[in-house]
Amino acid sequence: MIDAIYDSLGEDERAVVDQIRRFATEILAPRAAEIDATGCSATLHLPQMAEMGLMGLNLPEQWGGLGLSGPAIYSAVEAIAAACGSTASMLTAHFLATDALLAGADDAMKGRLLPQAAEGRMLGAFGLTEPMAGSNPADMRTFAALKDDGFHIRGSKCFISNAGEADFMVTFAKTDKQAGARGVSAFLIEPKDLPGVSFDRHEETMGLKGAHVFPVALDCVVPHSALIGSEGSGFKTAMIALDNGRIEVAAQATGIANAALEAALQYARDREVGGHPIAEFQGLQWMLADSATELAAARALGLQAAAKRFSGQRFSAEVAFAKLYAAEVSWKIADRALQIHGGYGYTRDFPVERYLRDLRVLRIYEGSSEIQRTIIARDLLRNTH
Repeated sequence: MIDAIYDSLGEDERAVVDQIRRFATEILAPRAAEIDATGCSATLHLPQMAEMGLMGLNLPEQWGGLGLSGPAIYSAVEAIAAACGSTASMLTAHFLATDALLAGADDAMKGRLLPQAAEGRMLGAFGLTEPMAGSNPADMRTFAALKDDGFHIRGSKCFISNAGEADFMVTFAKTDKQAGARGVSAFLIEPKDLPGVSFDRHEETMGLKGAHVFPVALDCVVPHSALIGSEGSGFKTAMIALDNGRIEVAAQATGIANAALEAALQYARDREVGGHPIAEFQGLQWMLADSATELAAARALGLQAAAKRFSGQRFSAEVAFAKLYAAEVSWKIADRALQIHGGYGYTRDFPVERYLRDLRVLRIYEGSSEIQRTIIARDLLRNTH
């Protein structure tokens, strides 16, 4: 398959991605079906991932990371997702938290947390979504009241990846109820040592069953030093982290779609009807051709966004293109793969039904497809006359 992202990497970064691909193929892929069937947490892979430096893929060397380029991070996430979607989702949720610290925290907080996060000694979570504030975080109802001894945070979050297993959670709350997005602040919560933070059992989800998401109840006091950045800067911090995270969602989508297409190709070569491999039938060939074309296009949009990740330029529109297109077409690619497998594709004996279930949420989380369309349209209207 054409992989413009991998092809754009230099020799050193290709070597890193190749190592990750071997790990994904040899370690992650053989366990993926079991994780899906049992619902056990993908954090079981943390020791090996930490040893390889995967928990700091997104971080610069200054803070203990690998110092990879945006396209290299994309390629690495894609390889992990192709092997195990749950592991990729757990990992990229951790990246959201560390990206938020990278964007908003002071050097003291970065120095205490980011090297440990990069080494896999601390797992992060990103506490933004609420029951009544999903697509519009500015509507959040969690409130942080300034007190003499710190901030009293009260409210609830939902669908927070890693939360019940995390060592730290970047959490967002209003510090000014009347200021909309400008009233949102970001806080560091370390739930294992903090009274007043509780988690219900993780949600039972359709796919990504090893990437646990939790409801979180907050009625806790954090010190003044837990404020990330200044009061009112939280929304900006969240959007910076989400721009990066949406590139990684696109990578998850193309990774799983690539696995589905590879499975379809192999099945089409092996399955015979009337003494001929079904790969010889033109109708099926066209299905494969459409899938390969859409995958190449999704990767090209991913490369466009990933190349700007560390440029300092605004790239929200490019991110929206990549996330929207990859999430939408990956579902089609996996659905065609299941169709090519026929009735066998509908069983648990083949992985394509899992790919479909794992892909479905990518059209929803970290900004639904509808939100991405809104971002794109606003950018068009703002920049055209």
